[in-house]
Amino acid sequence: MSETPSRLPLIVLCAPENADVLLEQFSRYQREYDVRVSRSAEETGDLLSRARADGDQVALLVTESRLPDSATYPALAAWRSILPTARRVVAAHWNYFMEDAEALRPGLATGKYDAFLLMPRGMRDEEFHTAITELLSDWGSTVAAPEVAAAEIISPQGNRLVIQVRDFLDRMGMPSAVVDPDSARAQELLADYDGPLDYPLFHRIGRGAFSFTSVRDVASLIYGAPADIDVDKVVDLVVLGAGPAGLATAVYGSSEGLSTVVIESEAIGGQAGTSSMIRNYLGFPRGISGMRLSQRARNQAIRFGTRFFTGWPVTAVEPGRDGAPHVVRTEGGDVRARAVVISTGVEYRRLGITALEDLVGFGVHYGAAVSAARELEGYDVVVVGGGNSAGQAAIHLARFARSVTILVRRPDLSETMSDYLIREIEYNNVIRVQGCAQVVDGGGDERLQWISVRDLNTNQDIRKEVAGLFLLLGADPGCGWLPEDICRDERGFVLTGRDIPKHLWVGGTPPANLETAVPGIFAAGDVRGDSMKRVAAASGEGASVVPLVHAYLGSA
Repeated sequence: MSETPSRLPLIVLCAPENADVLLEQFSRYQREYDVRVSRSAEETGDLLSRARADGDQVALLVTESRLPDSATYPALAAWRSILPTARRVVAAHWNYFMEDAEALRPGLATGKYDAFLLMPRGMRDEEFHTAITELLSDWGSTVAAPEVAAAEIISPQGNRLVIQVRDFLDRMGMPSAVVDPDSARAQELLADYDGPLDYPLFHRIGRGAFSFTSVRDVASLIYGAPADIDVDKVVDLVVLGAGPAGLATAVYGSSEGLSTVVIESEAIGGQAGTSSMIRNYLGFPRGISGMRLSQRARNQAIRFGTRFFTGWPVTAVEPGRDGAPHVVRTEGGDVRARAVVISTGVEYRRLGITALEDLVGFGVHYGAAVSAARELEGYDVVVVGGGNSAGQAAIHLARFARSVTILVRRPDLSETMSDYLIREIEYNNVIRVQGCAQVVDGGGDERLQWISVRDLNTNQDIRKEVAGLFLLLGADPGCGWLPEDICRDERGFVLTGRDIPKHLWVGGTPPANLETAVPGIFAAGDVRGDSMKRVAAASGEGASVVPLVHAYLGSA
């Protein structure tokens, strides 16, 4: 194999004994990747160092489980320190797969590598290649610049609105690029545009350029507005929010014959959609990003007939009386429905420091903001929060940043984060956890440059130079637009079933488990007062609410 620098991303095979087998298997990738072979841990380290120095990207590193000059774990750690963005696979020969699995599989739980696979024994081992292509796809969506941009934004750099739109497009699974107005590409895109050159301008494949002033403008162009629904039509079910609960409701509702509409204020997936990698969701042993999980669920619901409208916050819900439909109001139009499921989830709490709020989008981010990670290579970043979302964000950022510090008000993460994430964080030498701490100030010239961190034990403030601040501060339901008829607890979460005050029960019988105090209006997922704040739990509630909707519609 050629050792000259390549513009193609590399796949590196560390194969001291079975290079012929792995080369044969990876021949299918050679048109789009430069496949290189090394024979030892040291040779692999040298190859990775040269690739980094030459500016070549390494998408995937596949190693045999036994190396002549190093134990597997130290070798993986050394390679990771050279190129942390490469996905890492251990492929064990079938003669000692079971023997090595006992020693190596625990490393998956601490993030030492991404997959432990049985080396193929013949042609068309698609189970093996499914794992490989999933990892390459994950690398391509989070590390590499898109080869083909589904949308292009013509704008000078440093525009806050452009940053917001690109984040929305990333969460919707649409690769995008920013084009300089003075470039030849911009002139090509604007060849048929006859409007004012009021940047930014949005161009989508198959459509001309247009001016926009909000994320909603872009969302409505792509996905339409609720007003597009026939005003004389009453749908069976309208779902408010397209997080895991809302998506599950849409899939099960539309698959069982209900005409279903989903209205989402931001991007499909809600907070879960911003997660760089969810590793404990049932059925995805190698993990799946929140964006991919959300878009798969959306496509599944669309297959059954669900209509989605994104970028339209609900402004009011008017319960139907005496058999009349419920009315859901948005600035883009109203939807009338026989039943409503509220699955709007929760919103991250704001930090409330003016200097930092002014820098949102310019180094300061609420949520994981996966798309921002690429810009932080070689810089120090801080993640504030102790939940699973904060842990997932820190692990993803550690692939790019020089250092990642997790700040929490508690002494440590043990009370708020899943054990598998804590172990992965402890193994990763890029990440450190600082307990009993909070951000109290920050600033910078045009973008974030520093924050002030208070030690809650000593009350001392320490200034820290950082390029990124990711705020995952816990969450509030943010559904003050609900009518008073729908009972909520003291924090604003929606009450359902037996949690509703008894004086509101009809005939002494409590509403159904996921039904609110208003017949025909239900709630599922994180917006409910006593729900478990987990993706799988929200999905389960979304599926469970559909039989209750059917029962209500059958009795109405």
